[in-house]
Amino acid sequence: MIKLHDKYFKPFVSAKEIDAALQRLADEIAEDVGDEIPVFVGILNGSFMLTSDFVKKYPKTCEVTFIKLASYEGVKSTEDIQRLIGLTQDLTGRTVIILEDIIDTGNTLHEVHRIFKNENVKSLKIATLFYKPEAYKKDFKLHYVGIEIPNKFIVGYGLDYDGLGRNLPEVYQIKETQHMTNLVLFGPPGAGKGTQAEFLKEKYNLVHISTGDVFRYNMKNDTALGMLAKSYIEKGGLVPDQVTIDMLKAEVEKNADANGFIFDGFPRTNAQAEALDQLMDSKDSQINAMIALEVDDEVLVKRLLERGKTSGRKDDADEAVIRNRIKVYYDETAILKDYYTAQDKYHGVDGVGSIEDITERLSGVIDKL
Repeated sequence: MIKLHDKYFKPFVSAKEIDAALQRLADEIAEDVGDEIPVFVGILNGSFMLTSDFVKKYPKTCEVTFIKLASYEGVKSTEDIQRLIGLTQDLTGRTVIILEDIIDTGNTLHEVHRIFKNENVKSLKIATLFYKPEAYKKDFKLHYVGIEIPNKFIVGYGLDYDGLGRNLPEVYQIKETQHMTNLVLFGPPGAGKGTQAEFLKEKYNLVHISTGDVFRYNMKNDTALGMLAKSYIEKGGLVPDQVTIDMLKAEVEKNADANGFIFDGFPRTNAQAEALDQLMDSKDSQINAMIALEVDDEVLVKRLLERGKTSGRKDDADEAVIRNRIKVYYDETAILKDYYTAQDKYHGVDGVGSIEDITERLSGVIDKL
């Protein structure tokens, strides 16, 4: 992570990936151009590093020149394109290839085409290292594209944020969510996980997402995802991980301004944990910790049998069923314990004692994150 001015940026494209993309572009263009001597035109300021590295890789004779245009203010591309340095040579009958560091809205391309309209070039082609297809608003053809990227602001390798970052050899993407605490809360049946989740969400101003509650809401209200989940359940099948992730994603997006989330009942497998990591990464965030309440089996059985006297739940009244539920929990959690331990994010907390004592122990873990 790096900080430029008031914003944070996370690693996005490595120097090695950039080098490979440039080599591919150089080889592709050389093959297309053949024996002609092309004129490569770098668009300043951003393409100075790209142009330098590109022409070193170009395997044939070529010429290089620059024009300087300006279209960015802060992190936004503007409609107003300023030409600061123009062409100084006659390009009549020449094959011209524009070298752009990045193409997003295409506003700069409009000015480029206008500049070359009266230059009587043989052909004008566009090559860009980075391309944002979601942001592109023009109809000009892009002949050579190095790497397609999402529509998020990037810095590095010639690209800047208010003057900073151009010198970085790799590319960083803006981190839009600056501060967020995300917890996976686990505990065997009867550990008091639901009670603790309520206390923690209030204390830390987090959003509690219970997989069970999310499923019930979607199925009760016949949402598209709820109906899809029902179709699997009614056939006796398992609901695919992607359906569950899509439900959780919808809940996360409903609370875009949250300080963080407590995930309750998910993930349960490595595949689900990886999917959750990807979901949080897409929100410029991450899972900070998996916190598991640890309670002796006999204490759990006693608690659940006691709860069964008033809860009305059949699975709280049968000791054999209770012990099987506990076994299933351990079978699932053992896998996840290894997954989060490998990331140094697993925290086991003693779940025996008063509600207040347990809350204090959980808070001690969270406060150190």
